[in-house]
Amino acid sequence: MASSSSSYGSVLVSLALVLQFFLASASTQYIDAICQHVPDKVFCVQTLNGFPPATSATTMFKAAQAVLRLGISYAAKSAAASAKAATENPNLKKQFERCQGEFATIIGNLKNAASELKEDAQAASYDIMICMDSTTIVRNLVGQYSDKDSKNVIIMTSMMDKFLEIDNGAAIAVGW
Repeated sequence: MASSSSSYGSVLVSLALVLQFFLASASTQYIDAICQHVPDKVFCVQTLNGFPPATSATTMFKAAQAVLRLGISYAAKSAAASAKAATENPNLKKQFERCQGEFATIIGNLKNAASELKEDAQAASYDIMICMDSTTIVRNLVGQYSDKDSKNVIIMTSMMDKFLEIDNGAAIAVGW
């Protein structure tokens, strides 16, 4: 009796390992499909492999949705950093408030992209690409300043561009 329950347990463990391998292979396939459309493929693969919602996605669409949520989250952090900079740096308050507004625009555009992704991936890609206008505006607002807050917002803006490239790769991978 102990022998049969032990072999039953071994079969379950083996089945779980095989299933885990296939799910991991599927998510790797989705990450690879997204990253092939991104200029910095290494950054893309490393970022998405470190993001559990992307690595656990069971379809390309779910992987793309996870990627867009990551972009939205980073834009929200960038908006918060810009708002904080506006309160801490009165000489550049208006510029940082505008930066915060541009990051809020990015959030709105990425949410639009997420809602369009299934029906019209090309429109989703467009919504993602126009976010680059906002990052350009942020650079123009504070890129020439050398204070700590400006440098921090510019670093975050450069990272936002990388996330937008991954977001666009996800839209393309879903298919247009």
